Amino acid sequence: MGAMDDATSASGRDGYPAGTTPENCQRMISLSLSRNPTVKFLREALTKSGCPIDEKFFKIEQCSMKVAGGFKQDEGVVICSNNVTHQEEVDVALTHELLHAYDHCRAANLDWSNCEHHACSEIRAANLSGDCAWKRELLRGNTNIQKQHQICVRRRALISVGLNPNCSMLRATSAIDRVWNTCYNDTQPFDRVP
Repeated sequence: MGAMDDATSASGRDGYPAGTTPENCQRMISLSLSRNPTVKFLREALTKSGCPIDEKFFKIEQCSMKVAGGFKQDEGVVICSNNVTHQEEVDVALTHELLHAYDHCRAANLDWSNCEHHACSEIRAANLSGDCAWKRELLRGNTNIQKQHQICVRRRALISVGLNPNCSMLRATSAIDRVWNTCYNDTQPFDRVP
């Protein structure tokens, strides 16, 4: 699963933890799928790559980890309703996880237990999803002027790869360092960072 937000937990309304209800989460997913140009583009890219997806590819769960979503190679994209509250969070989470789906589709030998493979996909997802946009970083309290985007991509990739049970934080850091240049500069299926 991709770590999407450095969220803190709190109790929510109607018996749901912080976040939104599964019904509202489903509404936001549907809105992203029908209106968000980046999400629509990624769905088209998956189809062109031989991996068409439909609405059943997207699931809603109450997640125990503080993540907005995840990609499960045999199941699809999961959005954690208890960890998202706004449409923009769902848009970014779907984009992030669809990038993992795209990587899984285009790389026949992608092994998610391999720290370098996982690191590459996390670098790409953090770089291309909008997760490291200036506004999101500002809201997280990260305001470096120089290279903020790269710092964010590295930090977010480390958080995500560090959640992989096969990758200690030391192995995750090393894997990110080894694949950084290639994966940070790989913007497929986009022509450039959106």
